[in-house]
Amino acid sequence: MSGGSAWTGAAVAAVTIGYGLFSRRLASTPVSAPMVFAAFGVLIGPIGLDVLDLGHDAGPVLTLVEAALALLLFTDAMTVRRRDLRADGYLPLRLLAIGLPLSIAAGWLLAWPLLPGLTLWEFALLGAVLAPTDIALGKTASSSPRVPGPVRHGLEVESGLNDGLVLPFFVMFLAALPGTLASEEGVGGVFWRAIVVSGAVGLALGVVGARLLTLARARGWATGAWQQVVVLAVAFCAYSVATALDGSGFIATWTGGFAFGVTLRRTASAGGGRAAEERPSEPAVERPSDPAEERPADLAENLGGLLGTLSFLAFGAVLLGPALEHLDWRIITYAVLSLTVVRMLPVALALVGSGLRLPTVAYVGWFGPRGLASVVFGLLLVEEHVPGIELLGQVIAVTIGLSILLHGVSAPSFAHRYGNWFDAAQAGGADLREARGTAGGLGKRRGGLRRLR
Repeated sequence: MSGGSAWTGAAVAAVTIGYGLFSRRLASTPVSAPMVFAAFGVLIGPIGLDVLDLGHDAGPVLTLVEAALALLLFTDAMTVRRRDLRADGYLPLRLLAIGLPLSIAAGWLLAWPLLPGLTLWEFALLGAVLAPTDIALGKTASSSPRVPGPVRHGLEVESGLNDGLVLPFFVMFLAALPGTLASEEGVGGVFWRAIVVSGAVGLALGVVGARLLTLARARGWATGAWQQVVVLAVAFCAYSVATALDGSGFIATWTGGFAFGVTLRRTASAGGGRAAEERPSEPAVERPSDPAEERPADLAENLGGLLGTLSFLAFGAVLLGPALEHLDWRIITYAVLSLTVVRMLPVALALVGSGLRLPTVAYVGWFGPRGLASVVFGLLLVEEHVPGIELLGQVIAVTIGLSILLHGVSAPSFAHRYGNWFDAAQAGGADLREARGTAGGLGKRRGGLRRLR
């Protein structure tokens, strides 16, 4: 390792240690982990101390953020249950089925007058890149007990699933854009490899991996720690096989995580309880309780959270810092409108007839922060040699940077104010749709290191 690389590594380790030591104190403040790491990235990047400059070689950065997104796609999809989209799931279902496509379309249309020089498909790509939300950037918005359970749950489910749902739009828009690597294969070829084949690979590996893990757990073959390693390995196996077939590793990990979670729950409940009955001749062996067996996805979740947090440091150095040197009113205007109109208007339309009050619609509409998925998609545009990448990269970086700041700072105060309104409305005897149902499913799973973000 060269001297410069060693000092860069030491600097990254130092800020990670510093934030970790004060993470509990900072959790109750508007200062979030993405805010700290992105700012530090700008500081050590080319417009700051120039300690970290990967602008000419984005390979290490791309590897870091791709690994983070792949793990989070897998573990988020693992937790999907039908009940998430039933009962109090009316909110995430509307946000994903109606709000998400409308957000992509709104981002597409808004770019037309504000960003001249880009093509129709580049406008579409921008809309898709900035559509996924990452509620971890404003964690208090979905974790504060002052916020009604169904609202917290809805924001968590939407954030956990919309990045996977955006992937087909992203790859198809990329294939339709002339001059990119994906366009050489054509829309039909990309659809077949990236969506059909990759989806099938993920489903198959997810089912097989879950069945093998269930068998090993039922017979006591695997320790809790190694069960967690198996989950991690299945995720990367799905990603690697799909990539080797020239497909989409992200689609494979998303479908793989879904199949893994569904199969694990079904086989554990249907077959795990019968394991002892099927082996009556074997003496009962009392094994010590191993907490790792209860949550086999913890390692993948925590590692994905750590890599995701570090990705914001790379984002600050490689994308945000250089973008700040080329600001103009068009870029700033698009970024502001992307975080407001492009998010809030589709949410309002999606929630028409839901029975939710205006403060809830505004709260849900505002908390649509852009995060890791948008960073990865933006870097993939660089890798695909998109013709308008210079302008697209600046818009994406500024929008994410503004989101990190505004959503992080506003989350505690807005959650408090919204909670005050909800308590007052309930005390006044109002029949609130927000008060019906309970939160569960995906909303409970974003623990570990993602909580720091």
